Amino acid sequence: MDRLDNKLNEFFPGKVVRKDLLHEIKRAVNVPSFVLEFLLSRYCASEDPEEVEEGKKAVLQTIEKSYVRPDESNKAQAIVEQKKRHKFIDKIHVKYVEREKRYWAEMENFASKRIAINPQFYQKNEKLLESGIWAEVTLAYNEVQEDDYAFYVEDLRPIQIARFDAETYFNGRKGFTTDEWIDVLIRSIGINPDWIANYSKKLKGDKNGRRLKFHILSRFLPLVQSNYNSIELGGRSTGKSYFYSEFSPYSTLLSGGQASTATLLYNNQRKQVGAVGFWDNVAFDEVAKMKIKDADTIQIMKDYMANGRFSRGQEVTGYASFSFVGNFDLNIQTIVNSYDHDLLVTLPEAFDIAVIDRLYNYIPGWEIPKIDDKSYNNNYGLITDYLSEALHYLFTHDSEYFSVVGKYLHLGDNVEGRDNRAIQKSVLGFTKLLFPTGEPTQEEFDEIVAYAMEGRRRVKEQLNKRKPDEEYAHINMSYINAEGKKVVVYCPESQFSEATQNPRKEAELVLIKETDDECSVARAVVEKKAVAEMENEVIESSLIESSEAKDVKTSNTEENEAIEKDPKAKSLDIRYNDIGYSYDSLFAEYLVGSKYVEIQEPYLTNGYQLQDLTRFAETVAKVGDCQKLSLTTKVCDTPEDTLKVQDGLDQLKAALEEIGIDFEYTFSDTIHARYIETDTGWNISLDRGLHIYQPIAKNYYLMGYYELALRPCKETKIIYTKVKL
Repeated sequence: MDRLDNKLNEFFPGKVVRKDLLHEIKRAVNVPSFVLEFLLSRYCASEDPEEVEEGKKAVLQTIEKSYVRPDESNKAQAIVEQKKRHKFIDKIHVKYVEREKRYWAEMENFASKRIAINPQFYQKNEKLLESGIWAEVTLAYNEVQEDDYAFYVEDLRPIQIARFDAETYFNGRKGFTTDEWIDVLIRSIGINPDWIANYSKKLKGDKNGRRLKFHILSRFLPLVQSNYNSIELGGRSTGKSYFYSEFSPYSTLLSGGQASTATLLYNNQRKQVGAVGFWDNVAFDEVAKMKIKDADTIQIMKDYMANGRFSRGQEVTGYASFSFVGNFDLNIQTIVNSYDHDLLVTLPEAFDIAVIDRLYNYIPGWEIPKIDDKSYNNNYGLITDYLSEALHYLFTHDSEYFSVVGKYLHLGDNVEGRDNRAIQKSVLGFTKLLFPTGEPTQEEFDEIVAYAMEGRRRVKEQLNKRKPDEEYAHINMSYINAEGKKVVVYCPESQFSEATQNPRKEAELVLIKETDDECSVARAVVEKKAVAEMENEVIESSLIESSEAKDVKTSNTEENEAIEKDPKAKSLDIRYNDIGYSYDSLFAEYLVGSKYVEIQEPYLTNGYQLQDLTRFAETVAKVGDCQKLSLTTKVCDTPEDTLKVQDGLDQLKAALEEIGIDFEYTFSDTIHARYIETDTGWNISLDRGLHIYQPIAKNYYLMGYYELALRPCKETKIIYTKVKL
């Protein structure tokens, strides 16, 4: 134990844990960090090596016995029914059902929404009625046949803190200097601050790692400051996504395909607020791949990012912050010295100037090194759940800190409109994070202001590059420091770049284009060639075939038109939550003219899988050319399941025969691949087979219940290739 370990145990007794044990066990099990730390604090609260080893075994045994994976819910229910009671580790929350006038508990991975619960549990733990808590829950089986529930909560022990005492946290903070507290926060998320300092010795202008530490601390800002919009682009494996998914139960991480108005903002059909109403922070992973599903989403996002409210049939107010994270693989100096590109070049087209202007802070993720074993903290840190509760408390308390910001913050020239709001919110967030009680010195406050202004300037510089007029040209923002001097803040990567500091305007671009047209054409040819070389082999071969066909067809106009109408070979990536894909749109044009269609689909055990096959058969029938459809599927695990599938296939066979299609099927115990082949030469490789849709509740009024094009998809890949016959 070092000096900081001793102070942590002194000022936060029972609220700290050895982070090296977390890293060690985390490699073996995929369980949230705060759950592991709860178990470690119970079984490994010792400095004796033998006791720690025994404790680690106990943690792993507890997880194996009590933690339920989502795909094991049916097994878990069976265990309770057979043993009559069992202890689980799961997230549990309680809902009041108005029509029944009673409360029901629901466990996230147990897959039951009707678990009876005694009022004493949710009266003692109020968070059960809000977002829910992780807990050790003993479930018992109800053997009374007349009751309308099978399980009830016999005992409940919170893993998350049921009540947070802010005064204890504030008093503990008083025991540390500012430098020590920064290291405590970084240690608590599993990173060794000494590793940061050692790495920074190689960097110009950051000998003690202070700047790099502030980059890491910036990730905390959306968790302590409501309605805060930030972006971080940088290298892979730097902990961007991991931070927002792992260290706080008040933050959620959405993949790029999940940005719809209903899931994110407001579901008009269900009259329910989306993610912004349930989380302190909504993080968007791989923002470059983000797809906007409906036209209204971006406009409503703009309203929300600007004001924290929007109109969706009714006025909706939310407090969730937005964090956009993604990879940036381009050379930074090449981009900042380019007149044609900026440091937000990887963002999707939907992120226009209005969206970018609503970003308060741009974290330069390219300055953060990859997180590896050498970077891990092997000492003590605050228990993740305890720290997340402290951050949540600060998230909901602003008024206590306004006076500090108002006392010290003196902005200078070129701070306009949203610049002021962005800088104030960043400064307020840092103040709450680093100085939750007491006040910073004027020098410490100046450091915060300079960093906050740099983050906003980085946003403004990209806006100035994109906009041909002078709207964002005033990028040299400044503040008045402790000595009363005006300080202009720069971004280190672009301070000496003429292309960023004085980007060419629209008139200059027109002139250059007129006088340098040949170079532009040459560049376009090179770029086109580079793109062509990146095409995958399947698409490349199809293009070659298409080119050869064009050489032959010139003498016959009708033949030319037929070839042009042929579907194209391609590779289609469908992302999670995408809509707009039906079997007709995916397969119909490739089935035209085919009299014989063969499909290999190994998995037909479940009812919905047979439904998918029937829907595909309907697409074949609607095209109208097929005379014979052949299926190869896998032998089921039990004879009973095989008979059930066979019965369904026989019914489908009879239905197809009535419309003139011969249907045959065979069972095999060796197949695995999933594909569709036609006698016209098309081979369609199916990553997930026909089962590309997410399950949907049995509700006849839900969009997507009948029309598959409106149903959200799972992530999958479909490759269309054509062979010469």
